Amino acid sequence: MKLLSKIILPDSTVIESELAGKTLLVYLYLLKSRGGTVGVREVQRKLGFSSPSVAIYHLDKLSTLGLVEKTDLGEYYIKREVKVGVLKFYTRLGNLLLPRYLFYTTLFMAMLTYYLILYQSAWTTNKVIAVLFGALASIIFLYETMKIWKEKPF
Repeated sequence: MKLLSKIILPDSTVIESELAGKTLLVYLYLLKSRGGTVGVREVQRKLGFSSPSVAIYHLDKLSTLGLVEKTDLGEYYIKREVKVGVLKFYTRLGNLLLPRYLFYTTLFMAMLTYYLILYQSAWTTNKVIAVLFGALASIIFLYETMKIWKEKPF
């Protein structure tokens, strides 16, 4: 009879409490890495850690959380993506991490521009109301996008 071992992954509350500070910076660096895998020395240099042991500590912490895995060559790669803490407000697009509200901002601004170009008729009450709602939505989403962008941890 073959015994199967069950891997227990930490829940999101544990991950959220552990994924902070320099550990979060290491995780974000791995998310944005172009090659997919990064070495300990690369993490140390890019993030300005005092020694490789600091980078190893944070990479091992991420490995314990089940977020990264180590290759046979000693490099690390993202095993599991999580959306906790400030990461809830970002979307990964290739190697970029963009504020989620950026897409809503772009959508509302494009719709408003399209409406103004398409309907160049006289300014009626309905047109004024439509432009006000479109402009207000665009401004609100732009404000939220800028606020999140300024708070980014990376």
